Amino acid sequence: DTLYFFGDNNFTEWGSLFQQYVPPPFRIPGTSPAYSFGIAGSGSGVPFHWHGPGFSEVIFGRKRWFLYPPDKTPDFHPNETTLAWLHHTYPTLPPAQRPLECTLRPGEVLYFPDRWWHATLNLDTSVFISTFLG
Repeated sequence: DTLYFFGDNNFTEWGSLFQQYVPPPFRIPGTSPAYSFGIAGSGSGVPFHWHGPGFSEVIFGRKRWFLYPPDKTPDFHPNETTLAWLHHTYPTLPPAQRPLECTLRPGEVLYFPDRWWHATLNLDTSVFISTFLG
């Protein structure tokens, strides 16, 4: 299971969480960040997608990231999980067609640029916060 908090950042309901959270000091002038908070089980994740720029921070557990620049659309089926893609499609990709990859651990932050394709896979039970900068 994966539980996400998206949307209008209800600081009344989630106030105690955000009182404890100190976001990294990355901003785009003239904009307000939007937060996404998640708790997810091992093997869960989000399939390939893209959106505006932001960063993701792992609080607990490990999260593996797969990234492609905007001009390289990944080979994936939108209804396939990241774990299924990793087992079925990833091994068939020639090295030059594989994504950039990294694994975030607690306290680490990844910046994802505007319109970059990315997918995630939680390697452990994970707690994370993403900040959308646009």
